[in-house]
Amino acid sequence: MAAPMPAALPRTIVEASRLLESRALSPVELVRALLRRIDAVDPVISSFITVTAEAALEQARRAESEITSGRRRGPLHGVPYGAKDNFETRGIRTTGHSRVYATHLPRDNAAVIDRLDDAGAILLGKLALHELAHGGPSFDLPWPPARNPWHPEHFTGGSSSGSAAALSAGLVLFSLGSDTGGSIRTPAALCGLVGMKPTFGLVSRHGVLPNCYSLDHCGPLARTVEDCALLLQAMSAHDPRDRSSVAGARPDLRGALRRDLKGIRIGVVRHFWEEDLPAGTELARATDEAMRALEQLGARLETVRLRPVRDYCDVW
Repeated sequence: MAAPMPAALPRTIVEASRLLESRALSPVELVRALLRRIDAVDPVISSFITVTAEAALEQARRAESEITSGRRRGPLHGVPYGAKDNFETRGIRTTGHSRVYATHLPRDNAAVIDRLDDAGAILLGKLALHELAHGGPSFDLPWPPARNPWHPEHFTGGSSSGSAAALSAGLVLFSLGSDTGGSIRTPAALCGLVGMKPTFGLVSRHGVLPNCYSLDHCGPLARTVEDCALLLQAMSAHDPRDRSSVAGARPDLRGALRRDLKGIRIGVVRHFWEEDLPAGTELARATDEAMRALEQLGARLETVRLRPVRDYCDVW
């Protein structure tokens, strides 16, 4: 008999992983609960393009059988997630949120999808984005733009719009995004999440619809830094199919996490938001508060000057 659902769904990978490992939570019941939540919430925020309910339940049953028989694969085993719809998925349409790819059924998975499959993570479906990971929200496409769960009339940021919306709304435990010029970091910031643009070459981009070869990155969105460390550990590996992929051992990211920032120097490019593109009062105040928090954790902040932010926008 499957373990009953807890009173509240887990909100982080670490929390879900602990419950799944102890068998206090069943992968099947977790997936069913999230599918019910998708049915209830997603009509308002439009974060999903495709929900893979049957395939997810099949993966969940397999994960439950493996965990029960002592074959747990690691901390992501049985944890449900969503993937931005520019990550190719075998036999599951990958649209790029564009009419051009509306019927595109890939023959193979993106490298990152295979990595997460090997780790036992469960794909709940494909998530909305700005068309082909560029531009802004559009209202003339086959699927509506994702909306911010904190206020559905507000913008999620982009282009990983559905990745942030689904996670922020509690429809998945983590999500995949791609970042060429802020496409993970911006929606993470606007939806109250942690988003990482990894070091170039750390995560394979094989099987991800391209935007700009020299600038594209694949990365995680999660609720905590620890969750992002777990994900990046699972996602990163050398892949000769991506010619930018860097060979060599990957660091133990979760093991390297610290509770303070003693000895860390952080450059602060104040002129970006004070002179070049002045931030509003609320955002400027929040930025100052964030820098004070870094100092309280032991970091040493130093103001630095770079070229005007307009130059970087022009290069991008």
